[in-house]
Amino acid sequence: MGPAAASLALATHGLHKRYGSRVALAGLDLSVPEGVVYGFLGPNGAGKTTTMRLLTGLIHPDTGSIELLGRPFGRRDRRRLFDIGALIESPAFYPYLSGRENLRALAATGASTPANKVDELLDLVGLMDRARDRVSTYSLGMKQRLGIAAALLSDPRLLLLDEPANGLDPAGIVAMRDTLRNLAGMGKTVFVSSHILGEVRQLADMVGIIAAGRLVREGSLDDILSGGAIVRIRIKPEEVARAVAILPGMLGAGQVSVQSAESGWLSVEADAGRASEINRSLAEAGIYASELTAESDLESVFLELTGGAPAADGERPTFGAAGVSPKGSP
Repeated sequence: MGPAAASLALATHGLHKRYGSRVALAGLDLSVPEGVVYGFLGPNGAGKTTTMRLLTGLIHPDTGSIELLGRPFGRRDRRRLFDIGALIESPAFYPYLSGRENLRALAATGASTPANKVDELLDLVGLMDRARDRVSTYSLGMKQRLGIAAALLSDPRLLLLDEPANGLDPAGIVAMRDTLRNLAGMGKTVFVSSHILGEVRQLADMVGIIAAGRLVREGSLDDILSGGAIVRIRIKPEEVARAVAILPGMLGAGQVSVQSAESGWLSVEADAGRASEINRSLAEAGIYASELTAESDLESVFLELTGGAPAADGERPTFGAAGVSPKGSP
């Protein structure tokens, strides 16, 4: 049984969405508890952007329902979005205004915002030193950070972010991760759509994976990874073929795949705790590992659940005008 309805920050029930004859969502059910970072994953075209636009009222479902912060959300509930911050697709700003002026303009369109809030947020996202510069001079990563600041203007309880690491360098990604974890620590719920599996692995408390417009797995990251443990082994390249032949019969080990025959890397589907057993069995067969790692592999779980195939037809990442809607604009 999932979390009680009162503890959910976001829930969807049987969401369907078509673009003409093409199906984008085919009965999507999500349950996102309060106070977590939730990673929303799926192949390109799976329906992630359509879902994000439905959750912010930019488009409307054909059938199904949405609950935000414990209450139904529909066409006439725009003011409800004052409690929700969102960055959907690429952020759009007035290029001839500064970063500070853009945030002030957005703040004036919605719920009352404290006078010092804009500068607090610019400092939070690391843009205080460029606050007076025109947005036309900002890099893609800087615009993305400004979009995060815009989404936080109304001090939302729920934050919806579509690919927030887009355009960020490694240092910016780390800073973004720390910011989002801090927000969750303050009791906010952060819903992140992303294709960067490694970043979600480090960031999220819960994960939902969709394919063909439907949810195929949802749960805590630990639970989802429990079935995706991988032992990686490096041996001499000339011993790869023999290891592949004998490993499946050792200790009931799972599927063996060759990552790089030239460098001698293999991966074995097995619980991480059995790495030493596999290593010992290889040694008994005269095959000695020069390197060995054991980890739970989100990528393997993702590919297994989605089949590595395109998802539902009809996902339109460029549907309508891209932009920031932190104040509930449809």
